[in-house]
This record gives sequence, structure tokens and C-alpha cells, in this order.
Amino acid sequence: MTVKTVADLPTLSLLYKANQIDLTPPSTARPPPTTVSYPSLQPIKPSKALNDKISLYRGDITTLAVDAIVNAANTSLLGGGGVDGAIHRAAGPQLYQECKTLGGCATGGAKITDAYRLPCKKVIHAVGPVYNVIDPGVSEEDLTSCYATALELAIDNSCRSIAFSAISTGVYGYPSREAAPVAITAVKRFLESDMGTNLDLVVFVVFEKKDLDAYHKYLPVYLPPVPEGGAKTGPLQNPDSADPTDADEEAAEAKTVASELPDVPKSDPDGEGRVEKKQRQE
Repeated sequence: MTVKTVADLPTLSLLYKANQIDLTPPSTARPPPTTVSYPSLQPIKPSKALNDKISLYRGDITTLAVDAIVNAANTSLLGGGGVDGAIHRAAGPQLYQECKTLGGCATGGAKITDAYRLPCKKVIHAVGPVYNVIDPGVSEEDLTSCYATALELAIDNSCRSIAFSAISTGVYGYPSREAAPVAITAVKRFLESDMGTNLDLVVFVVFEKKDLDAYHKYLPVYLPPVPEGGAKTGPLQNPDSADPTDADEEAAEAKTVASELPDVPKSDPDGEGRVEKKQRQE
């Protein structure tokens, strides 16, 4: 197992500079108007400060040496399939024993434990919703609550870096193209709050291509790149003055990042996307 530290995870700013996220043509997509939290169609002002605090990583969340990883748990908190099972296996039986003492967790909530054999310090177990096709707004509220509660728990436990799995996009049926904007919006709002100043890095960790594609589509919409050199582009002008020396250094760093990014997974992990029928009903 190759452990990845915070320094190994490229920020969104560097991913843009390294051309790891497609910006041509510029993304102006919005999710279907079935939910309530999305911003208007007005262009969003880019923020280098936010883009420097967010990362997108495709790989195994159990290898990340961040302060906290967020598990896509079920209401029992006792493990299951997919990412949930992988985290429990990697952490060892002590995680299961601690989770038994927590009394489960309601949908939309989250609870925190030690990480045991994992390279991270804490595991935050967030219970996402089973997607409600009839009333997707309810699912959105629960999913937003998962991200917000997990971020609050991270701060309360002195965590400065946190990595999220793609909550509810597996067997719980939440469409990736709708879940990604909810996740991005919740994280963006938190980082813009007073509590957000206590976080150095938030990582969106994906494995399946459908989740990766959703983040590639919507990150430039909700967290657009800052124009190079402070060039003005109407509503997307850079609010910060740009130093040419800094730009050269960032470009060199971006090239390094691009050359060191890991190859994408070639196959799903064993048991990915499989949980017992009983867990699906939960």
C-alpha cells in the first residue's frame, strides 16, 4: 500500500494549471432544477483561496494520510460493502468494536472514531440518504447535512485536512451528476464560513468514472479557475493581483503535479458497490 500525504494531493488550482480538468468549452452546466441549493445561473467569481484548499483524487481513500477520512456508512455503522467495507477491513477489528458503542447513526448525520490501522488520524462515518426519486429535495437536504456535519466534526476534533468518499452514489442510488454539486456546494459554503478558516485541505475522493466525470463537470462551475495573470474576463476577473514570478513557479509546480499523478484504477475493488439487501433498505 502506497500512502499518500497531504503534500501528494494536488489542489484544484494545480489541477487547473496542469490541464487535468477539461475547461474547453467552458463549463456552464447546471443540474436539473429538481433541488433547492444550487446557485443561480450568474457566473461565480473565482477564488484562488478556495481552489488552493480543495483537491480531487481518484484512488483508494484508505491510503490517505490526512487528518480524517469520511466513510460512506450505513445506519448501523458496523460496516458493509464498497468503501464502507474497505475502510473497516483496512482499519481492523478495533474500528468495528468502537462503532458498536456508538448506537448507530441517523441518515444525514455523522459520528467520529479513531482510525486504528489506517494512515489517517480519524474516521468520520457519514450516513447518506437512499435517493428519493419522488422527492429529491429530501435527499439533497440529508446529503448536505452529511457533508456539513462531517466538516463540523473535523473542526471539533482539531482536524485540518479531510477526505470525502462519494457519499450515496453507489447502491443508495444518488445520481453522481446531482450528488457532486451538493457536495461541492456544502464544502464551498463551509470553507467560506468562519469555521472554514481552520481547514487546510478538503479532498473529494472518487473511484468510479461516473463520479470522476461529475466532479470534472461541476468543479469548474462552482469553483472556477482564476484567470492567469489577473486577466479580466468580465464577472470572472481575478480579485487578486498576480505576480509573474508566482505564476511561473505555479506553472512549474503544475507540470510536476501532472507528471506525478497516479494512473487511474483499471478495475473496481472487490465488492465495490455491493451491500446486503438489508443494508440497501436501510
